[in-house]
Amino acid sequence: MTTTSPAPSVTTASGQRLPFLDWVRVGAFGLLILYHVGMFYVSWDWHVKSRHAGPTLEPLMLLSSPWRLSLLFLVSGVATRFMADRMGPGTLSRTRLSRLGIPLLFVMAVLVVPQPYFEVVEKLGYADGFAAFWVRYLSFDQSFCRGEDCLILPTWNHMWFVAYLLVYTLLLALLLSLGAGRWLARLGQGVRLRGPGLLLVPVIVLALLRIALLDRFPITHNLVWDWYNHALSFGMFVTGYAIARNADLFDRLAVLRWASLGLGLLAWALYVWYALTFWHDAAEPPGEGLRMASRVVYAVQQWCMILAVLGFARRHLNRSGPVLRYLSAGVFPFYIIHQTAIVVAGHMLTPFALSGVAELGLIIAATLTACLATYELARRVGVLGPLLGVR
Repeated sequence: MTTTSPAPSVTTASGQRLPFLDWVRVGAFGLLILYHVGMFYVSWDWHVKSRHAGPTLEPLMLLSSPWRLSLLFLVSGVATRFMADRMGPGTLSRTRLSRLGIPLLFVMAVLVVPQPYFEVVEKLGYADGFAAFWVRYLSFDQSFCRGEDCLILPTWNHMWFVAYLLVYTLLLALLLSLGAGRWLARLGQGVRLRGPGLLLVPVIVLALLRIALLDRFPITHNLVWDWYNHALSFGMFVTGYAIARNADLFDRLAVLRWASLGLGLLAWALYVWYALTFWHDAAEPPGEGLRMASRVVYAVQQWCMILAVLGFARRHLNRSGPVLRYLSAGVFPFYIIHQTAIVVAGHMLTPFALSGVAELGLIIAATLTACLATYELARRVGVLGPLLGVR
């Protein structure tokens, strides 16, 4: 039994696996699940909120938020390169349309629905029940508003990653059909940056993107107006495609892993200071220079942590086994169900007024149970397989 994932398994055209990148992919999705659990507890806006919500966990959340999704898009680009080497652009497009598009539509119509439902229950006091809400959801009802802030229904919520990955893959397939594949391959194979250059040049690019685009196009997951996010995520996706066969580059990342980690953690500490100083009831806003400097620091953390994760994985996790095979196959069903499980469990547990530790433990347990149950059902019930990303 095999699956397709939002970030496909990393297998070369000859069938050779790159298990360290599969470990990165599994670990990044696992971190994403824990991050979304954390969203229930921080002060940032989210679908539902714990009675224990506050800024306590925010420094820990900021440890991964600048780089976890960029890393996933980069690894997805690597995997897509090996898929493209085994099939033409047309086959690649058709394959990803079915394996990503069908689950995307099903999840948006069915499994995502509890998330906006409990959101309007908590934020707007909606009391007409789930069935009535589902009808309005499928009717493209746009009347759930708080001031000028209205829910856009239907929604893809966490499935935005799948939607963007599908669009990026189709765009890449178009570029390949126009002959860009050889140029990208030569570009990626020609990356000879070493030491400081491998750290500095991408940081400059990421910082310039953030400085130039973030204010004009803040991240919204609105496909047609999310240009900073597109520049960042599609850039990482294409970078992964280009460098996929540059084995020397991955070996250099292993050498740089400790330096990358040290710089990434230093940048994280500086960014946490900035966030804690200016995000919560600051006496005065930061000056323009400091605000721009924070974006450079963000870029340093973003790129250095990506290099550190890839470097440590290349050095220590370049082997496969039954655990990796199981988790790698289950990533997509886990991803599909995890956020709905978190939202439902969090909302249902709130009336019990549990301690923060007890509530957190139960939410994590419920989410993991839902992930495993969804994957096992998808493996065993034929009609559910294509809908939940299991082939």
